[in-house]
Amino acid sequence: MISSYSSPLEPPIHPPGNPSGQVPIIPPPLPPHLQGSASLPSSSSLQALIPPPPPLPPPPSAMGAAPPHVFGLEKSQLLKQALEKAGPPAGSREDTKRLLKLHKDRFRSDLRWILFCADLPSLIQEGPQCGLVALWMAGTVLVPPSGIPLERLVQMAMERGYTAQGEMFSVADMGRLAEEALGCEVELLRGGLGGPNRDRVLQHLVAGHPLLVPYDEDFNHEPCQRKGHKAHWAVSIGVLLGVQCVPSSGYAEDAELPGLFHPVPGMPCQPPPLPEEDLQGAVYLLAKQGKSWHYQLWDYNQVRDSNLQLTDFSPSRATGGQTYVVPAGGVRAGLCGQAVLLRP
Repeated sequence: MISSYSSPLEPPIHPPGNPSGQVPIIPPPLPPHLQGSASLPSSSSLQALIPPPPPLPPPPSAMGAAPPHVFGLEKSQLLKQALEKAGPPAGSREDTKRLLKLHKDRFRSDLRWILFCADLPSLIQEGPQCGLVALWMAGTVLVPPSGIPLERLVQMAMERGYTAQGEMFSVADMGRLAEEALGCEVELLRGGLGGPNRDRVLQHLVAGHPLLVPYDEDFNHEPCQRKGHKAHWAVSIGVLLGVQCVPSSGYAEDAELPGLFHPVPGMPCQPPPLPEEDLQGAVYLLAKQGKSWHYQLWDYNQVRDSNLQLTDFSPSRATGGQTYVVPAGGVRAGLCGQAVLLRP
């Protein structure tokens, strides 16, 4: 069952510039042989004594890829060091190929694979803001080039009573916030990611649109089943499909990984037949979440099962002394078997 919502974006506010910027040049003191002299050196002589200004820094394009935006980086030396060692974040295609090479035993060799993907920026969450971080990442696709500032999303969610400190335990509230903040089309998916909803989700991702999905997060960020005690949010921006044959036009085989195909940019391509639901290990979601700047490849059925068992509020959170906004009916009513489909 799918319900839908539809609000204009606020224009970005740019602070006024400071055009003055003129700094007086103070000449250096005269050398000893000129001090006390009746005749002062000319202005051209003084100008020759002033050292030349330092060279301007190189333009941003010459400095390489921008590092991921890491929330709380200025407070954590450990995060800063880890980010410096990691280098610039890889794109979705490169990260997917890295995962395919690293875990090739996970992927069926009797299938050909088609990757539909888009690139998202990285942002490491601070505190329980995984849902809003996922929405911010989706916003960079829906409202290019940079979406809506995370600080603005947090402020709006707090003002509307959706959150106390960044947490989002309601898919319905997430949908309302996405529609208002991003001005996008929102569909709320209920009844789980399987059954009749499965093809709708896959077609949505093949078309290049983001999916926001709550799940239980394991120690390695992958979906697990903890009855909602580890409830977390991710954004999916692509899908890896295992098929028996690739449509004849609109796709190109990867130069490094035989058997992996990509849609050719700018060329119309026929959507491939979606794998049957009972074909195990044939569909992987390409996802990102706020505790890592790398993409993840998750078995679709693993995500489906994790999403479908979000029923209980974490006991450690309940006794931790923090305030959270939980909808009537708890985690089961707010998250279980639900997701958010976003379109421009």
